[in-house]
Amino acid sequence: QAQLVESGGGLVQAGGSLRLSCTASGSISWINVMAWYRQVPGKQRELVAGITSGSTNYADSVKGRFTISRDNAKNTVSLQMNSLKPEDTAVYYCYAEVRRPFTTTSLAYWGQGTQVTVSS
Repeated sequence: QAQLVESGGGLVQAGGSLRLSCTASGSISWINVMAWYRQVPGKQRELVAGITSGSTNYADSVKGRFTISRDNAKNTVSLQMNSLKPEDTAVYYCYAEVRRPFTTTSLAYWGQGTQVTVSS
């Protein structure tokens, strides 16, 4: 089993910045993919940004404003969010595909979510 714990959400004015962090712990051999999703009430959860060992991808709505990074040694992923807009308001979830020791398959895990609120 693995656990994901997020931190860094909060309230910020439009144009401001926040940094989200997520740490994975537990039985982990390797993490293939780490990502951030977000969800607002009544809508589907959407991918914000993802990162593998060699590439990143971003939702069009956040390109140029958000930056995802990871520290493999610490099993952490971070999301630097700049130039925040009210439409970025959502609950942000950390996601990881974790390979456990002595296995070849990966399991998906989610964090508990952290609220980001951007006021206009």
